[in-house]
Amino acid sequence: MLARVFSCAVIGLEGVIVEVEVDFSNGLPAVIIVGLPDAAVQESRERVQTAVKNAGLHFPRHRIVVNLAPAAVRKEGPAYDLPIALGVIILAGFLPQDSVNDTLVVGELSLDGVVRHTRGILPMAAAARAHGYRRMFVPEVDAPEAALIPGLEIIPVKSLADLYDHLAGRRLIEPFQPSTDPIEPLFVPTDFSEVKGQEHVKRALEVAAAGGHNCLLVGSPGAGKTLLARALPGILPEMSLEESLDVTRIYSVADQLPPGTPLIRHRPFRAPHHTISHAGLVGGGNIPKPGEISLAHRGVLFLDEFPEFGARVLEVMRQPMEDKVVTISRAKGSLTFEANFQLIAAMNPCMCGYYGDPVKACTCAPALVTKYQKRISGPLLDRIDIHIEVPRVDYEKLSSDRLGESSEAIRNRVQAARELQRARFGVRSLPTSGSQNQEILQSVVCNADMRIAEVRQFCKLDETGESLMRSAMSQLNLSARGYHRILKLARTIADLAGSERIQSAHLAEALQYRPKLMMG
Repeated sequence: MLARVFSCAVIGLEGVIVEVEVDFSNGLPAVIIVGLPDAAVQESRERVQTAVKNAGLHFPRHRIVVNLAPAAVRKEGPAYDLPIALGVIILAGFLPQDSVNDTLVVGELSLDGVVRHTRGILPMAAAARAHGYRRMFVPEVDAPEAALIPGLEIIPVKSLADLYDHLAGRRLIEPFQPSTDPIEPLFVPTDFSEVKGQEHVKRALEVAAAGGHNCLLVGSPGAGKTLLARALPGILPEMSLEESLDVTRIYSVADQLPPGTPLIRHRPFRAPHHTISHAGLVGGGNIPKPGEISLAHRGVLFLDEFPEFGARVLEVMRQPMEDKVVTISRAKGSLTFEANFQLIAAMNPCMCGYYGDPVKACTCAPALVTKYQKRISGPLLDRIDIHIEVPRVDYEKLSSDRLGESSEAIRNRVQAARELQRARFGVRSLPTSGSQNQEILQSVVCNADMRIAEVRQFCKLDETGESLMRSAMSQLNLSARGYHRILKLARTIADLAGSERIQSAHLAEALQYRPKLMMG
């Protein structure tokens, strides 16, 4: 008699259904696992045998062959412990085969039969629903995450013995009911009202937040670059449910979901140290995992001390910044991870940090200043929409008791601008290769995501604006990319002002955020 239980593998960010076949074979007692398993799957033999015995059941003294199909898909991780154990119990005659019909089973077993946390539960649950499964057995701790996928009965399993009693009809496990608790407010360590001075930098960050634009803060040490960047999450707009599910899926696969947080409701803010490797930043490994740029999807990637990052590390970001995805290719195949992040970088203008400072003299030779600034390549700088200088704050502003505008007030303006953009980029008709127009959902959710077709449609200039842009193109030596990025930025500034058309004042503000010419 062949026992068959269905489980799931995670390839990249997608779940792939795995059929766990268990059968007896001729030979000495042993458990043989085939179907391209890795070391963690091979080790499940000992875990499963001990867990079945400790659940009060007899483990068959036969040669047992476990096949994980399809054999071409590499199986990694301990998530197959529970389905293998269930297959052995069915094969031994303790449970009927139809007890696991229309069911997906995942979970790691401890030696005493307790079912432990498994990474990647969200994409697995999505795959279960997509393939028509009615219910899913998951570790008890992962049930809130699996329940994010509607239309699927989630059974939280505490131990193998509890699951056996449930399937045997002795003591049923109640399906998990999602919590309806209100969303916890975002904790922001610094409110914009507490940052003294720097009004034009706050304005630049407001524009960056409203349109999802990349931003570079340049200033001397102690001017407040890091403080301002870390205050940015307090003015970011709320994520939609679709964005939350996208981000949660990446964190689930990377096994970085915070405890007790099945769904990430607030935009990620990632701040890796400059010693990070390029694989740590964009993802990689023998079995590729998401990197920091994917973990910052729909949120902010903050790179402090920007020139201190390795040149190779920074250059690998160029393609993801344009395409909003990163593709990692290995000999065994390619995987694509989403990476639609907003880059906020901070740097000193030179090695000593005081080039151009009105108070403290710079001690660097001109050639060293140029060399330091050129650690950031021109193509990378061209992908940053907003370049802003952060001056030192004078004593009067620092000692003043007067508070600035609160993060909440700024966030309300940002949220209103994003709502305008959502309405603009929602489901709309676009010409397709066929004879008729077809309703398709746009991947563009903010102005920074706009492609050339959207820029042409939504960023039209009047005659004054055309004249201003023409002179700016020649004076600033703008590339085609720079031209389109200025138009996107001007569109965001117009959205913050509630203007339907881009005025010359909006364009002028966008132009002042272009980088100043470096020494050379």
